[in-house]
Amino acid sequence: MRPSALRRDKGLRLRRGCARLIALLAALAALAGCAAPPAAVLPTPPAEPTPTPVREAEGLPFVLPCYPSAGFHPITGGSRTNRALAGLMYEGLFAVNESFEAVPVLCTGWTVSENGLVWTFTLDGSARFSDGTPLAAGDAAASLNLARGSPLYAARLAGITAVTAGAGTVAITLSAPNTGLPLLLDVPVFRESGDPDRPLGTGPYVLEGEGDSLTLRCWRGGMPVASIPLLAVNEAGDLIYAFETRDISLVSTDFTGSNALGFSGSFETQDYATSVLLYLGFNAARGLCREEGLRLALQRALDRETVSSVLLARHADPAALPVSPACALYDRDLAGTLAYDPAAAAQALEDLGWTPGPEGVRTRGRETLALDLVVSSDNTGRLAVAEALAAGLEELGVAVTLRSLPWEAYVSALERGDFDLYLAEVQMTADFDLTPFVTAGGSLNYGGYTGGETAALLAAFRAAGAEERPAAARALYSQLAAHPAFVPLCFKRWSVLSQWGQVEGLTPTQQNLFYGFSGWRLRTAEAAGP
Repeated sequence: MRPSALRRDKGLRLRRGCARLIALLAALAALAGCAAPPAAVLPTPPAEPTPTPVREAEGLPFVLPCYPSAGFHPITGGSRTNRALAGLMYEGLFAVNESFEAVPVLCTGWTVSENGLVWTFTLDGSARFSDGTPLAAGDAAASLNLARGSPLYAARLAGITAVTAGAGTVAITLSAPNTGLPLLLDVPVFRESGDPDRPLGTGPYVLEGEGDSLTLRCWRGGMPVASIPLLAVNEAGDLIYAFETRDISLVSTDFTGSNALGFSGSFETQDYATSVLLYLGFNAARGLCREEGLRLALQRALDRETVSSVLLARHADPAALPVSPACALYDRDLAGTLAYDPAAAAQALEDLGWTPGPEGVRTRGRETLALDLVVSSDNTGRLAVAEALAAGLEELGVAVTLRSLPWEAYVSALERGDFDLYLAEVQMTADFDLTPFVTAGGSLNYGGYTGGETAALLAAFRAAGAEERPAAARALYSQLAAHPAFVPLCFKRWSVLSQWGQVEGLTPTQQNLFYGFSGWRLRTAEAAGP
């Protein structure tokens, strides 16, 4: 579409964007007394839930869903619902808490070679599998090696070149130093049993039963409930129905995801931080955005608060840096220098020579400030974000062509560099590694970014010790702020839904829905565990 056509369509686009915002705000206001549909769930429940004729939740057993036919292997299993149960049955060398910190679990200490490439972890000699057998170094090494080749863990463990077992130790060799390695090692450790789909774990619960009659039994003590019945489901519709009829106690969902399930009725909602980043990428190799000054101006023109609070219904945390605000590495002072400021963005464009034309679109000599923004059509929430961003840029005098493409065409456009801007979502690793974004040939470096000292600062950050890590992070993020490859918008929050009054003290994390389960308080018909 030509810029002139875009200008004629501008009013319609802005009216459509305003209508979308009004509809969303109206939906939020209307949901003060009941649970919302996926696109607009309130972040906290109302003080007094809507009365319901069904049984009181505190008189019900604590029941979780499962897909029996999908198997329960914690690494190779294909069911996300079943993998969530792994948090009760399996443990890793480390766990990752809600602040994205590594917490030792099956190891008691570690050493690092002088060159930072070989890490040796000492295993907890008291750890036992559910059948009473002690944890062996071979179990941990075999689990990690299986994970290295699995679709679920291969990307995060790509920097590992070898895992070997020693006498009560496991040695991990890296291709390059990374002091964030423990954040990647919450991989479930298991020992093979007679059933390939149900290996043994060191977690507090063990899976018992056959067919559709399955139960998690507490074998280690210290848990809030002695046994957890599992309700067999076969498809998403079964899961939704079981939760709405209170046959299961708890489910998790991504309300802003492409395949979000449509739960309704009355329930409590608790969100938790994730490393899922929503960002606007630049084509730094060609087109107008190859000019760094333009990229700097545009990063002040994006309203992160509206994206997070309105368009994503508060299921996201605004972020101006490529690290979650829940992480200690998030520098709020630095982030403040990148906050939404349309006046500053307009002045920066003026300083670059881009002045408003007769119809509001900026020009510089014979050039028109017209940009092509690409987004995938598979997610209505991201499409709404793209429309809002385009409307904001047009207010600044930037003519935007918004192309909403099917997933395959969208990926193809990114791989060809057929864009000026693109909106994308990606789950970063728990160490918030930027290697895919900013290195030559990086899997997410679609815009051909080369940032001078960026690669060296990234390597320094990954090699920095615990005390030097915050300063190294600030240096890296300052470099990216001055030489942007992309603009972070927000980090998404996922949600745990539970029956009213049945579960208290939830502490879910992205890595483990049942993190800190021993501290949860369950008001159920069953007495506490042993």
